Amino acid sequence: MSEEEASKNEKFSDRIPSPTPRELTNTDDLTSFEPVLKKNFGLRAILGTAFSLTNSWFGISASLSTGISSGGPLIIVYGIIVIAVVSTCIGITLSELASAYPNAGGQFYWTVKLAPRKYSRFLSYLTGSLAWVGSIFTSASVTISIAQFIVGFWGMTHPSYEYQRWQVFVIFQILNFLIFWFNYFGKILPAVSQASFYISLTSFVVISITVLACSSGDYNSSSFVFTDFSNGTGWNSFGMAFILGLINPNWSFSCLDSATHMAEEALQPERVIPITIMATVAIGFVTSFCYVIAMFYSIKNLDAVLADVNSPIIQIYYQSIGNKGGAIFLGVLLFVTGVGCNVACHTWQARLCWSFARDDGIPFSKYWKRIDPKSNLPVNAHFMSTVLCALVGCLYLASYTAYNSLVVGCITFLLLSYMIPVCCLLWYGRSNIKHGPFWLGKIGFVCNVITILWALFATVIYSFPFTLPAEASNMNYMSVVLVFFTLYFLIYWWVEAKEKFCKDIEKYYYDENE
Repeated sequence: MSEEEASKNEKFSDRIPSPTPRELTNTDDLTSFEPVLKKNFGLRAILGTAFSLTNSWFGISASLSTGISSGGPLIIVYGIIVIAVVSTCIGITLSELASAYPNAGGQFYWTVKLAPRKYSRFLSYLTGSLAWVGSIFTSASVTISIAQFIVGFWGMTHPSYEYQRWQVFVIFQILNFLIFWFNYFGKILPAVSQASFYISLTSFVVISITVLACSSGDYNSSSFVFTDFSNGTGWNSFGMAFILGLINPNWSFSCLDSATHMAEEALQPERVIPITIMATVAIGFVTSFCYVIAMFYSIKNLDAVLADVNSPIIQIYYQSIGNKGGAIFLGVLLFVTGVGCNVACHTWQARLCWSFARDDGIPFSKYWKRIDPKSNLPVNAHFMSTVLCALVGCLYLASYTAYNSLVVGCITFLLLSYMIPVCCLLWYGRSNIKHGPFWLGKIGFVCNVITILWALFATVIYSFPFTLPAEASNMNYMSVVLVFFTLYFLIYWWVEAKEKFCKDIEKYYYDENE
């Protein structure tokens, strides 16, 4: 044996054996678990769920104030391009791993497959915790945005109305539990997913054409859309204002891992899931970019848009159409799209929570891993995640920028959960795993590196104050949230998860002699 070969063997000696290089023809083998959930999701249903959740053009609308206040329309226009490129790299990275290891656990399952044996259980636990918390922040931020639309409708029809945060909070709590109840009817979820996909695309087309048609002859200038910079952050640096403005498009392209957690309900997940992820990015870019161009050319009074704290996008509709009824009608289309997004959020967070509880990654996992015999769904896990979503939503009462913190929590926790398995993949060696049908070689390696760098960059930069001077009323609480959950992750690991989580770790690997 050469010195080079000996060195390589020593390097990988502390790892659990890699999967045996054999052809896997059964989806049950690919997922490495005996199926519990019914496989009733085809490509269209999975794509419907994934796109309904990411729903980039809706995300731009829902968190518009987060981006447009940082520097005007140009921040979002160019931000979408930047984030679409980054999201393509993230999508390729996730697709390669999902194709090689389709499993409802997604990134925490990939981590335990690829990490050094000494650290595999802890790193997998940390990844799963980050992904699960990220899904909760996603549901909370989407539900808050829908509640803001409702308050926005009321405010538009009642000029004397004075906005109160607690009112949005109460509506948020009602919506949160209504969506949980709706998800209990699991048999209709595939149909709802497909319907949500088509409703989203139809709403996008109707709103865009209507706004453009009603603004015909009175469009804003191209310089307003593409070159004018209006810094409302208080930061003196254009670069800092631009980066903080990326929060809006970054949130709009988040949750790309959602399809991976449907692996055990998907037909041919090793092929369907990569197609879904890449299609979600592509459709998201086309719809969101065309949408913002149409909206920004139709703005007549930017100050009025910025002044609408609940639903600035409805103000744009109103400025274009010229009457409140028409603006509310378009707003209802957006609202229905948002409800579809929220249903997908709950479906995703429930599956992620259940798959994580299945490996004892959550306190009292024995309750959350149970499948309801009537619906054949992880109802307990879904209920627990819904309760945590309700608690996380309490951040909204802390400050008027707390919604931004929920958005950043979604972005940051999910990016960190992607980063860990990708680091493990590069450490393990891309050439040392059995590839799935989706594999891009050197391009995939570049995408892996970009995914890691972007996760680190976003975690640091998005924790800075949104506006200066920073006060309690406009503080970015993401750093506090990150510290809190990090302490929880570590404490629970040492108290219980260290002994229970993925204890029978060999079940994740194929016997080389089989």
